[in-house]
Amino acid sequence: MNIQIFGTKKNFDSKKAERYFKERGIKYQFVDMKEKGLSKGEFTSVCQAVGGYEKLIDEKCKDRDLLALIKYIAEEDRAEKILENQKVLKLPIVRKGKQATVGYEPDIWKNWK
Repeated sequence: MNIQIFGTKKNFDSKKAERYFKERGIKYQFVDMKEKGLSKGEFTSVCQAVGGYEKLIDEKCKDRDLLALIKYIAEEDRAEKILENQKVLKLPIVRKGKQATVGYEPDIWKNWK
């Protein structure tokens, strides 16, 4: 099963995640979120793996207005709004099959072998 890292080239945690897998000789695929984000199926899968879309939201993201909008819109519209505006996601999102993590989580990744 391949490992996918969803992040950006300028995000330090994304770089650390890439380095983690590269140093251990583990093959991975890097997906730049600025070019291509998560598909709806990938988003749903990651949400299920981490325990809900609330855990994917970066409270420190730069777009405060969008963050406030997502917090206060109707519950049934939130997931769709997050999928449309993926710049509010905490990075990196690392995926291996049905398993996924948000942020830099080497303690979890070492159990994925």
